[in-house]
Amino acid sequence: MERTRTQKERMLAGELYFANDPELSREQLRAQKLLERFNTTEATQEAERTDLLKELCGHFGKAAVVKPTMRCDYGYNISIGARTFINYDCVLLDCNTITIGEEVQIAPGVQIYTATHPLDAAARRTGAEYALPVRIEDGVWLGGGSIVCPSVTIGVSTQ
Repeated sequence: MERTRTQKERMLAGELYFANDPELSREQLRAQKLLERFNTTEATQEAERTDLLKELCGHFGKAAVVKPTMRCDYGYNISIGARTFINYDCVLLDCNTITIGEEVQIAPGVQIYTATHPLDAAARRTGAEYALPVRIEDGVWLGGGSIVCPSVTIGVSTQ
């Protein structure tokens, strides 16, 4: 007999899932607590911010910098490469993976979305949603206020 996939497994597979699942709710709360601490650090607390981002993110590269404030859903789906700089007020809706390469420059107010919803209104009314990965390749610069939509890759793949 085939095992039923969890909502988290469905989310990460790009399938319809329900975000109000208890496991996902707990994981979102964890991320929000870490972000609350990160976003209220003092200007001199760079080491503490780095430690919080290492705890929050799936990968946080050497000499990477993220300026507060930052918002995300889970954190563990975010990979930030070495020497990447993310400026103020970034939103990373990481219901699926967000992979940011090395030496990427992200200006203030950038929003990266993996979350999306069914186009059919009846399907949307059920509360189901889905998420598709986003990839930002090495050396990319995203200008201020850019919005990156689900399933987008920016830059030349090095793989």
